[in-house]
Amino acid sequence: MHPMLNIAVRAARAAGTLLARNLGHSDQLIISSKAKDDLVTNIDKECETLIINTLLKSYKDHCVLGEESGYVGNKESDYLWVIDPIDGTTNFIKGIPHVGVSIGLRYKGKAEVAVVFNPILNEMFTAARGEGASLNGKRIRVSNLTSLDGAIVATAAPIRKRERMGAYMTLLAQLLDNVADIRRTGCASLDLCYVACGRFDAYLEQGLKLWDYAAGELIVREAGGIVTDFVGTTNFNKTGNILCGNPSVVKDLFAKVCDPKTMPDILK
Repeated sequence: MHPMLNIAVRAARAAGTLLARNLGHSDQLIISSKAKDDLVTNIDKECETLIINTLLKSYKDHCVLGEESGYVGNKESDYLWVIDPIDGTTNFIKGIPHVGVSIGLRYKGKAEVAVVFNPILNEMFTAARGEGASLNGKRIRVSNLTSLDGAIVATAAPIRKRERMGAYMTLLAQLLDNVADIRRTGCASLDLCYVACGRFDAYLEQGLKLWDYAAGELIVREAGGIVTDFVGTTNFNKTGNILCGNPSVVKDLFAKVCDPKTMPDILK
């Protein structure tokens, strides 16, 4: 295993143990609101501190970007760890066992290693650039579906950018007309990983933050998938709009659902 990936796995397991121990214990959590649709708990912060300490203990000259802490460490470093200590905080608070610890490493802006861990199911998704993607040590690949017919697609309404809701509902109607069914799980990092291992055939969502997808997008690509934005470019690092799947399904999505020529400007 890539040595930096090994450290990321160690950090994810430590945070995952803390997460699992507190899942659904809302009466014991300290919950605050960054916005009406964006909750944070004391366990988010404790998990983040645990991950940061584990990473910087091994790599003192690196920088870490955490959802709760911002930048920690050497901000001039070429190595940037991007972490989401609990992806799916609302699920966590409500006791819904679909949560992930997400850790991604970037070197000079390029994704190098990635870990997404669901401690409730003990599922560890990992990837290293050029080395493929795995689930609990076994190689994974995106689905082999050749079109949207029969596809299961994960998506989510733009809750944090509600001004886009009207355009999204138009998109959703087009999506429902062309796929077998959709899923909304409340955990972007696991949505990406489920595409990587073929549980979902595609995933699309708007307005994500870097920590939501920094690990998952590498896992999808190393599993043979394509990651793009809603208009077919790699500009998702600026827009936060993610669309991914196997090459055939992505091609069909752009042909039948997300045609760049007709895409409403608000989705770009």
